[in-house]
Amino acid sequence: MKLSTPLTLLCVLATSSVLASTPSYQEQEKLHDIAAAVSADRIEQDITKLVSFGTRHTLSETESDKRGIGAARRWIKAEFEKISAACGGCLEVYYQSDVISGETRIPDATEVVSVIAVQRGSVDPSRYVIMSGDIDSRVSDVMDAVSDAPGANDNASGVAGTLEAARVLSQYEFAGSIVYAALAGEEQGLFGGRIMAEQAQKDGWRIKAVLNNDMIGNIEGINGVINNTTARIFAEGTRMDETDADERRRRFTGGEVDSPSRNVARYIDWVADRYIPNLDTMVIYRLDRFGRGGHHRPFNDLGYPGVRIMETNENYYRQHQDLRVEDGIRYGDTLDGVDFDYAAKLTALNAVSLASMAWAPSPPAKVQIRGAVSPDTTLSWQAASAAEQDLIAGYRIYWRHTDAPNWEFSRDVGKVNEYTLENIVIDNYFFGVASVSKDGFESPVVFPGPAGAFGE
Repeated sequence: MKLSTPLTLLCVLATSSVLASTPSYQEQEKLHDIAAAVSADRIEQDITKLVSFGTRHTLSETESDKRGIGAARRWIKAEFEKISAACGGCLEVYYQSDVISGETRIPDATEVVSVIAVQRGSVDPSRYVIMSGDIDSRVSDVMDAVSDAPGANDNASGVAGTLEAARVLSQYEFAGSIVYAALAGEEQGLFGGRIMAEQAQKDGWRIKAVLNNDMIGNIEGINGVINNTTARIFAEGTRMDETDADERRRRFTGGEVDSPSRNVARYIDWVADRYIPNLDTMVIYRLDRFGRGGHHRPFNDLGYPGVRIMETNENYYRQHQDLRVEDGIRYGDTLDGVDFDYAAKLTALNAVSLASMAWAPSPPAKVQIRGAVSPDTTLSWQAASAAEQDLIAGYRIYWRHTDAPNWEFSRDVGKVNEYTLENIVIDNYFFGVASVSKDGFESPVVFPGPAGAFGE
């Protein structure tokens, strides 16, 4: 009997369904607990305190205990020290600074001082994930260091979220290290982030993700939209440290939408779907808002994965504005423009994402792929470090259609360093590999080759 075309197609579809399975995932009750522990009340108290310093402009007062950026950073450091005391000294808290001068927005020599708190991992302490917010604030004139600049949303919300994440996560122990950073000098040129990224590179930090929080408290857009159920994750495409040889390879193998930053963003989006009720995150395929920037960029510039997490609907009457009423419109970044429950929701998203990555093994290193002119696709990667051998259970291979935004299929392949997907053609999909711990926590997915590499 001659086979009809429909039956032939059914056979092909049946074969494909055996080869591919939807991504597997192990629910983690601890992550639900972390999300629930974040307090909107504590975030409100911290934002209110930061606003009380009048201005936190980078060039503002540093000697006063009540006004200016000096008082603000001393208070932030004291808060981190209180958190550390409550967890038995689990945080290393310190100032990080450099003197900047000769810049358009910092013409005279000025010490730019950030506050850093490090929670060391118990298994792989040289591996880091970072949450950051910006200390400084400004008004309409970027050089005005005297006028009141409350900066309630931009960006006391990000600093308050970072402090709250530290309070919650410091109650747990993680395999990798978590860093909480209150960075200075953002409005004057991203200097705090640059200082930190360059020092991390000098010190050999293996940074796997930077979650920069810049404006996480506003739900009322200038367009009239009021929405507390969405957030944006900005993530760059082609990595900044790509070499000419890497670019030539990417032209033939892909990777434009699979930088490590993009796969961190997908990871956070995945976490939001599972652990943060009533929140839909939008992964934006762009470094930042159109023509603008944030403190994740200096890390991206050095090749580190980094994203910006923020509100979806911005209100430009409340950003970089003198406090005033003009034509019936109130201008200024004041407390009444912050939704503290929403800020807590985005803080919880950060905390759960950081915890999941820090409990997971390091993303696989030296991921390679082959399968040209073959019906099969083979992926290989470097064995886990000796320190992580007891942590890791195995690896999970992911793949998706090339026009799909998120990973569609996965297969657990065990504790091996090479695996062949039979009858899955390399030309039809994008592929990646994640590490999985014995208790089910997994790393971000790593796209093969330099375009997607997270480093050693």
